[in-house]
Amino acid sequence: MQRLLLVFIFFLSCPGTAMARDVTREITRVTFDVYRYQNQYHVNMFVITGDGVVVTDPIDADAAAWLKAEIDKLTDQPITHLIYSHSHLDHASGGSGYGDVPNVIAQRNAPEDIDLVEPTIRFDEELSFDVGDKTFELTYLGPGHGTDLIAIVVRPDDVGFVVDAVSSKRLFYRDFPGASIDDWIAQVRKVDSLDFDILIGGHGPVGVKRDVGLGLAYLEELRAEVLKGLRAGKSVDELVRSVTMEKYRDWQSYGQWRALNVEGMARYLLESGEV
Repeated sequence: MQRLLLVFIFFLSCPGTAMARDVTREITRVTFDVYRYQNQYHVNMFVITGDGVVVTDPIDADAAAWLKAEIDKLTDQPITHLIYSHSHLDHASGGSGYGDVPNVIAQRNAPEDIDLVEPTIRFDEELSFDVGDKTFELTYLGPGHGTDLIAIVVRPDDVGFVVDAVSSKRLFYRDFPGASIDDWIAQVRKVDSLDFDILIGGHGPVGVKRDVGLGLAYLEELRAEVLKGLRAGKSVDELVRSVTMEKYRDWQSYGQWRALNVEGMARYLLESGEV
């Protein structure tokens, strides 16, 4: 049963704090112990467990330092674990801003250090550990968007934290730069196989598990429509005009990224030899 999404929001808007350098920052309490932190367009998650605070992607050094100061206002528990969703630096920069964290966790394929922070714990396919009264289940999603992307599920809250692979009712990033889209689809299928209720994405609003399935349906429909058009001899420009994905019009970034999604899918299908 889906847990109640709490709406306590800590929003600091005065100069010199949340809006320093025109950066919008917001902390939202998702369940009693699980929090969402948004820094401009990037999102992470942190959990107050009773025996320490578990944080995720630092985003950048200023964002991490600001969040650490805010966590210190919420609890006197120290940050005991830092979990990297993956090593792409738009999410993973500035880990030193959290201070000296004793347990730094990343998937095996992550580089030796992530912006000068060295993981102390690496895993291959799955890792589960307890901190206080919380269990953290980490699952490697395979190649696709990056090579070290993981999903995190927090028990007993049943909150899933997933970065970049899929978001809640938001189109996929631009033209899928540098990615095998079929591998990306496999990553979303892997997320869809996990058991959780609430979805915190690395971008976009808080959602629910069903949103993962909707994202998978979008990808599969986009692939099928573009492939059909290419096999019919349509040019990429013609596909951009005809593959409108109309039923997803109300999703975030539809106006900015729908055409880019079509272009990226066409490029992938052509370069992979599907057509």
